[in-house]
Amino acid sequence: MLNNIIDRIKLPFRKEKELYLSLYQIIGIIPHDISYYKTALLHKSVARRNAKGKPVNNERLEFLGDAILDAIVGDIVYEHFPGKREGFLTNTRSKIVQRDTLNRLAKEMGICQLILSNGHTSSHNSYLGGNAFEALVGALYLDHGYNACMRFMKQQVLGKLINIDKVAYKEVNFKSKLIEWSQKNKVKMELKLIENQKDQQGSPTFHFQVIMEGIPCGEGHGYSKKESQQEASKLTLQRLRREPQFIDEVFAAKANRTKMEEEPVLNVPETSQDMNFIEGSEPKVEKHENPFQTEVFDEKSSAADEVKEELTDSSVEGGEKTNNEDFDLSDISHSKSIDREAIIAAAEAEAFENK
Repeated sequence: MLNNIIDRIKLPFRKEKELYLSLYQIIGIIPHDISYYKTALLHKSVARRNAKGKPVNNERLEFLGDAILDAIVGDIVYEHFPGKREGFLTNTRSKIVQRDTLNRLAKEMGICQLILSNGHTSSHNSYLGGNAFEALVGALYLDHGYNACMRFMKQQVLGKLINIDKVAYKEVNFKSKLIEWSQKNKVKMELKLIENQKDQQGSPTFHFQVIMEGIPCGEGHGYSKKESQQEASKLTLQRLRREPQFIDEVFAAKANRTKMEEEPVLNVPETSQDMNFIEGSEPKVEKHENPFQTEVFDEKSSAADEVKEELTDSSVEGGEKTNNEDFDLSDISHSKSIDREAIIAAAEAEAFENK
């Protein structure tokens, strides 16, 4: 407390008064050792070195601030939501400390304006502000301790910028985001159920894993399919954003799959048809029976077949008798020679007999 009063008295006489005032507006307390905060705002792209020749940047403070931030936010969430399960508390904490949230906080609080970096890095690194925010928490911890970090999060962040209740119950569909990314990049993805069992209290638990192009990715556990799939999808998205080699591995597997699908088939099937189902050179006429007891031929019987049958009937007309004797025409023949005198004699004889 006494140190804070002394720092306020010294503030108008500081050489870097503007930096002190800017940091005071951000963290809510006057810095005691300004060197911590300068380092927290120094990106590695500036390439500064200390007296021993070692590089000086905010990466070490970022590591420390990340751990402190997890502990503080976890403490706040635990006290704010009594009776909630571990999964709910973990999910709420992750929403607050995720990079997107920290980047937004760094921009709203003016931290991004104080970062020292080259212009190329600041325009291409989307995590620059979030990393500086974590480094600033690490600097505050070294300068004023854990309780100062707790006050900073409660008063400056959660008290002014973040509604913890809205964050906790805000639904972030990581599964749909992952599916959308997979479809845009034409990557084959599936959510595989690894295990389904019950805990000691008899509640069902689910274990899902994301498989992308045959490569095992993030895994998720939960008391529902939705919860476990969301966790698995979230971890997979985090790997895709943070691990370039993992993305390369996924796209290499995709290239191998598409290459195999596009390879031509060497054994091309023949186009000649097998004719072993044909019994003769001419199609066999198939008869059908109808209710009127007459023979019915299919449409394949042509007019040529009918002409052929007529010629066949006429060829046997002179030598065969039909079953009906009234129409016996076997004595009629154009080949017999007719004797005129014999016919006249026969007629005269018949006339005399009638008399």
